[in-house]
Amino acid sequence: MNGSFFAMMQRMRYINRWGLMRNTQSENIQEHSLEVAMIAHALAVIRRQRFPERTPDVNPDRVVAYAVYHDATEILTGDLPTPVKYHNESIRNAYGQVEKVAADTLLGMLPEDMRATYRALLTPDRSDPVVLEIMKLVKAADRIAAYVKCLEEEKAGNREFQEAQKTIRASIDALDLPEVAWFVDQFIPAYSLTLDQLK
Repeated sequence: MNGSFFAMMQRMRYINRWGLMRNTQSENIQEHSLEVAMIAHALAVIRRQRFPERTPDVNPDRVVAYAVYHDATEILTGDLPTPVKYHNESIRNAYGQVEKVAADTLLGMLPEDMRATYRALLTPDRSDPVVLEIMKLVKAADRIAAYVKCLEEEKAGNREFQEAQKTIRASIDALDLPEVAWFVDQFIPAYSLTLDQLK
């Protein structure tokens, strides 16, 4: 139905993440998307202020918009667990097609004159060098948010996320992005602190 896009976006809160793992606290894609948006924004700010030689330049506000919608298609597809989604090339390709159909369905819920703006966010054009850099930061923020989830579960005494924590940390380190390394060095240690220690 034309005009139902934002009502559908509100349903992000019903799609839980980490479906194959025991969680001490559930996490949905709406709250996850906010966390990714905040981290991605910080990465873009760090890039501009501490690594200005990195090109192309990316606008932190634009990065936020891409981050907010990075998992929006999961409203229709659900959150397919990583071990399944990336099990082999056939599944990756099939899931990519499902995501495209989901994006087209969501775009059909917008007035026609708004679709181009949201198409850019739901189906980023990675052939554009600036968009490619933006999506690198969004992906890095997504991994950092997943790592933070692992730290939180560990802090709560849940050992279920131990292997995921190692794997995700290795994938973050492998990104070889100075802004990511700086964020991890400066901000990640605080996630293991208690509220009183944060003050």
